[in-house]
Amino acid sequence: MNGPFDLTGKVACVTGANSGIGRAVAEALAQAGADVALVARSGADETRATIAAMGRRVAVIGADLSSAEPAARIVEETVAFGGRIDILVNNAGTIRRADAVDFTEADWDAVMDVNLKSAFFLAQAAGRRMIAQGAGKIVNIASLLSFQGGIRVASYTASKSGLAGLTRLLACEWAGKGVNVNAIAPGYFVTNNTAALVADTARYEAILARIPAGRWGEPGQLGGAAVFLSSSAADYVHGVVLPVDGGWMAR
Repeated sequence: MNGPFDLTGKVACVTGANSGIGRAVAEALAQAGADVALVARSGADETRATIAAMGRRVAVIGADLSSAEPAARIVEETVAFGGRIDILVNNAGTIRRADAVDFTEADWDAVMDVNLKSAFFLAQAAGRRMIAQGAGKIVNIASLLSFQGGIRVASYTASKSGLAGLTRLLACEWAGKGVNVNAIAPGYFVTNNTAALVADTARYEAILARIPAGRWGEPGQLGGAAVFLSSSAADYVHGVVLPVDGGWMAR
């Protein structure tokens, strides 16, 4: 692969890489030429095997991102594996569902810790390395709920709205230092986090009816956006939250 989307020689770190969006993004980056460090609590063996079959170097870093404690270690292990870190994809996330009047502090903290706190401290640790080397790409996985309110997902909406703001803040601070910070806002994709919606036939059909593309997304369809934002094609793109949503936000 040649041209502005070529990631040959780049080293990427992708969190939540065992399944769904994280796996799809990691495989897309590898397909574009990157070596990839996969971060997961467990179960990234299939992702690793797929990437290894492409002829790319791949490592698995075990970490639980329910706290920010592993952030510095993850970046250090990525650098030990690849010699540097060029790309960080903050994908790891979780969700809790309950009416706002019933939402517990435990469910609030569990989501905010993974989706926002750990994402920031990973970006901070990677950003220090990227600033020192004068280049790097950070891609946060946001959500349509970075723009909208949602239903019964108070902490998820707050975390993803916060992640969009954090993306813009880091872009403002680091754009002049050679580091691009952007985000992708997936629409409705079939993943573990949306399993409850898919199982609710009425809700699933109501969501489907609003998607101009007429279908839910598949995780692999996020790969192109991730490659773009991780590549030199996006060198002058800073602080963007890019919807990949089948037209949802256009309606």
